[in-house]
Amino acid sequence: MQPKDLTPRHQRIDDALDTSGVRHRATFKQEWPLLLLLIFVWGALWQDFSIGNLLFGAILSIIIMNLFPLPPVVLPGRINLWYCLKLFIWFIGQVFAASVHVAWIAVVRGKKARSALIAVPLRTESDLIVMTVGHVLTLIPGSFVVDVDRSSSTLYLHYLDVNSDAEVEKARANIRDIERRLIMAIGSPDEYEAIKAEEGPDFSTRRPSK
Repeated sequence: MQPKDLTPRHQRIDDALDTSGVRHRATFKQEWPLLLLLIFVWGALWQDFSIGNLLFGAILSIIIMNLFPLPPVVLPGRINLWYCLKLFIWFIGQVFAASVHVAWIAVVRGKKARSALIAVPLRTESDLIVMTVGHVLTLIPGSFVVDVDRSSSTLYLHYLDVNSDAEVEKARANIRDIERRLIMAIGSPDEYEAIKAEEGPDFSTRRPSK
């Protein structure tokens, strides 16, 4: 992966602005999934999926998308179903193991358990990967994202049961392992090849640090 540019006008921020500083507008091709999601949310909120209600929701969704435009999200254009399956199976196992761990902390350690705020700079420059890493971490019991620095792809997390610098580094290594798994599944071809080069021949089977 290319070294990060940590200047204020980072490339991913520039992607949303033209040379005059005006926000780029996403095309309908880029925004139609968001439009469908908003229409679905409208119908779910009213518990009414009739044609008339959905059409009214579509009108409101278009107004919202034009009043509060988001910068275009660049999709990687790559998906590996095998790595997606492995990621899903791994995720289910992590949720189960973390749930048991959090229950043990609550019952055995109680107020003696310590937590920490951890900053984790990721290797990716993809908004999609950064966002997905954050969602995966939040869904696994014991950690959740409190802030994101988009310009440097840094996640700030509240992490449960951290008692030493070694455990902080272990937590960072495990979070970067989530990033690695996501890049293998849905990362761009360049990031995928960079992970292969970085991890060596055993990159697809490497386990997080113990």
